[in-house]
Formats: sequence, structure tokens, C-alpha cells
Amino acid sequence: MSKATNRKIKVDPTIIYPDSDGKPMADNTKQYQYIVMLHTGIDSHFADNPNVFVAADLLWYAVEGWPSIRVAPDVMVIFGRPKGHRGSYRQWVEDDIAPQVAIEILSPSNTKAEMDEKLTFYEKHGVDEYIEYDPDRGRLQVWQRKGRKLMPVVFGKEWKSPLLEITLRLEDDGELSAFHADGRKFLTAVEIDQLAQREHARAEQEKIRAEQEKARADRLAAKLRELGIDPETLR
Repeated sequence: MSKATNRKIKVDPTIIYPDSDGKPMADNTKQYQYIVMLHTGIDSHFADNPNVFVAADLLWYAVEGWPSIRVAPDVMVIFGRPKGHRGSYRQWVEDDIAPQVAIEILSPSNTKAEMDEKLTFYEKHGVDEYIEYDPDRGRLQVWQRKGRKLMPVVFGKEWKSPLLEITLRLEDDGELSAFHADGRKFLTAVEIDQLAQREHARAEQEKIRAEQEKARADRLAAKLRELGIDPETLR
């Protein structure tokens, strides 16, 4: 009887894992806006946790030695991996940790066969939550892992992710909204910029007000000194 041996498969070190698949990040402005909103919002949500890596349109290579086994989720979240820049996510150099959450924003060019293939990939390679939103149809679908399978989740207008701890809500007009655990809404890039402008204007107003108050106090102190009164004695 032969004895089984544990031999590590030798992988050709010259294999190339390209950082790009040549496909655009998005096919239209609506898809792009949702990808950016969700990526920015989720990344912000975990800003204080150094071991949550959030990426958008980054190639994920699942198996060493097989550059064809890859996918580029619109957004993916990996718990247990440090933040930082990467050209691609090569799972075997990331402690073999697969992305736990994958999000896809559909465009008109996506076919059912293509999306079924992605669902199968995510199911096979370890994703625990798969979120799919079709902005043209106003349809939000979610799958969660049950053992080896990704099973569809039944919910009403909104669903809270147990892993991300964020809430996704399908509005009456079919638009998708997302909320932090404290209820703050995810903002678009334009809304974030407008908010920053308002905060800057408010800070400038406070600065001007403080300078005016100091000028008035200085004038009063000078007047008191003219009258022979030490302002310090009045404090």
C-alpha cells in the first residue's frame, strides 16, 4: 500500500497577474456614481479599523498559478487584511483570506448568464455576502452564505448587512440609499464636496466672528486704560 504524501504544488514564478483586465470601471455615469458612493461610504465606515481593506474595481486572483481565475467586483470588503495600495488582490499573499463581501452594480450590458457566473464564482471562492443592485430596474438582491452555498435573502425595502453593519434601502423610485449604523446617509462625491464647502464657510464665519470679538475687547481695554483703569482688575 502506498503512503500519501503532502507535497506542495510548484508554481511557475514567471506567471504574470495583470493589474488590469482592460475593462472600464463602469459603463455609465449612474453605475459609476453608485460604485463610488458605496466604496467611499464603506471605506469611511471602517476608517478607524486598520484591518479592513475596501477596494473598488480591483482584480481579485483567487488561486495561485491560475491568473484566469479572477474577478473584479465593483466593491469588495476584506476583514483581516490591512489597508494600503495594491495593484490587485492576490489571495495567496493575503494570508489566503478571501473577500467576505462583494458588491456588483449592474449596467445595461450585463447579461443574466454573466451575473450567474459571478454568483457562482463568489460562492465557490468564499464570499459570505453578495450584494447586487440594478439601478435601471430598481432591483436590490442579496445572498448570504449558508454552508457552502450563497442563498438569496428575502427582505422588504431595506436590509442591514450583519458583516458591514450598514443598511441598504430601496427607495420608492428604485434608487438605492445606504446608511451608517448611526443613521448617517452615504453621500455622493458631489454631496461630500458641498458639505465640505459648507463646513469651510461655517469655519470661516466663526473665525471672522472671533476676530471681531477680539478687536472689540482690545478697543474696550484700550479705552479703560485711557481712563486709568487696568482691565485686568475687572476680570
